[in-house]
Amino acid sequence: MTATAERIEVPATALVLMIGAAGSGKSTFAARHFPAEAVVSSDQLRALIGGDESNQSVTDAVFQRLHDVLDHRLGAGLLTVVDATNTDWMRRAEVIRSSRRHQRPAIAIVFDLPLEVCLARNTSRSRTVRAGVVKRQVAEVRRDRDRLDLEGFTAVHLLGSARQVERANVEIKKGPVARGPLLVAASVVQSR
Repeated sequence: MTATAERIEVPATALVLMIGAAGSGKSTFAARHFPAEAVVSSDQLRALIGGDESNQSVTDAVFQRLHDVLDHRLGAGLLTVVDATNTDWMRRAEVIRSSRRHQRPAIAIVFDLPLEVCLARNTSRSRTVRAGVVKRQVAEVRRDRDRLDLEGFTAVHLLGSARQVERANVEIKKGPVARGPLLVAASVVQSR
């Protein structure tokens, strides 16, 4: 799958992983471009399970619930957007296995914003993440961004600035539900 610098095409039955540090704009982007029922948010699950979006003690339960929801939605052929940092390659591998099991394309939208932007946005939020954690997440995104296509994504869309995030447009493509083996062809698209 390919996309122009400002257009991201997403099959209606796809799994979409938002990948980026805290403060990179993933949740805002997801809310603006995808139906609310399609977005599975780790922060919202933390609030549901642990009473607070910042409650890290319930992380294992959160991701178990997230995988249950993913399996149900992907099995039903529904667009599913994972709104979490997704900077850990092992957690991404688990999610990609779900898309493969259900023969759904996996799309990555990578928010590779400068550290300064993420830190500034983080300090203006009501719920902040420690600066050291944000720095680690930005470093993980930078480390992995050029090899995401090797992880099994059908397409990788890289957004490298706040302007690129603002200008990006998502088009959800309707079409037949994939039946049989899914052939995965990766393409890395850098937005400028």
